[in-house]
Amino acid sequence: MVLADTPIGSALNVRAFNHPLGECAITFFAVPGVAARYREGFPQSLHQAPMLVPAESTALRGALMHWLDRLGICTRIVGEFEDRALMQAFGQAGVGVFMSPSVIDAETARQHGVEPIGSTPEVRERYYAISAERHLSHPAVVAVSQAARLDIFRDPIEGDGEGLKPI
Repeated sequence: MVLADTPIGSALNVRAFNHPLGECAITFFAVPGVAARYREGFPQSLHQAPMLVPAESTALRGALMHWLDRLGICTRIVGEFEDRALMQAFGQAGVGVFMSPSVIDAETARQHGVEPIGSTPEVRERYYAISAERHLSHPAVVAVSQAARLDIFRDPIEGDGEGLKPI
């Protein structure tokens, strides 16, 4: 089993099956002083904010840019990353605002010394278990899949009626 944030494509000559595990909103983070500057008026406050973003080839980047465009928000992209940990390290160093899955808000804040600015369920992170099995049957794989669906991907801001949440 491989855990991934995108399903395996049909272009690869591999016999594998995608098993959706769950999805969640994203939260924007920054070091305390920067977070305080952009928290009030979220998400419009992100206009001209220095942003650390995922690489153009990612689904998250496309969804993020579509959301920002729809809201008329133009940010300053100061870094583009293939690796989430590297993006978070730059955010921790105060280079700019970055995003992380909302299901790990507390862990992101604690580990990187950053604060949440706001979150939106309109930009979603999706996760998949990719396996050689059409139907999951290995006990460990089934356990991981069930834990993800039942314990991890409970989105606390879904259904709040507003579509976004300042922190």
